[in-house]
Amino acid sequence: MASIRRGRFGPVPARWLCDEANRGGRIEADVIDLAEARLPEVAGDPAPPAVRDLAPWLAAADAFVVVTPEYNGSFPGSLKTAIDWFRDEWRRKPVGFVCYGGPAAGLRAVDHLRQVFTDLDTMTVRDPVTIPHHRSAFDPAGRPVDPGLTVAADRMLEQLVWWADTLRRGRVAPTDTRFGKLQEGIR
Repeated sequence: MASIRRGRFGPVPARWLCDEANRGGRIEADVIDLAEARLPEVAGDPAPPAVRDLAPWLAAADAFVVVTPEYNGSFPGSLKTAIDWFRDEWRRKPVGFVCYGGPAAGLRAVDHLRQVFTDLDTMTVRDPVTIPHHRSAFDPAGRPVDPGLTVAADRMLEQLVWWADTLRRGRVAPTDTRFGKLQEGIR
């Protein structure tokens, strides 16, 4: 969850997506709330405790879904801080998106995030879950008013699982460092 502001909306779609992901039994989803992570904005050496605590959690994940609002045409600074503190933990893993906002539904934030994550050697999945006019998109129980959101979530999660399986196999396959080819199976 990217937003750390008071009164933020992020917990609503984050809880909903986590429930959707866990429902099928194939995904074991967990939520990292940047408001609770309290990552420092300034890099230090050695890494501060908050960074050391979060690193193994990120490293153990096979995939990520970033739940982000759009602030001023982009994503929140708290998310950039979380991205910048880690490199290997993101590397060669897929990233999906749930974005929300007004009429643009947070898509400008996702466009910017795709550039950032590409630089970290991740694979961003094609279809984000977009939530326009987010404050009216969920009922009081935290369920989407529009069933199309569940369809979009299923599509994004399907892509995420496919990429997670594919990239996990690639991360463990031996490589020939001179050419970056798999030692077995490529002719």
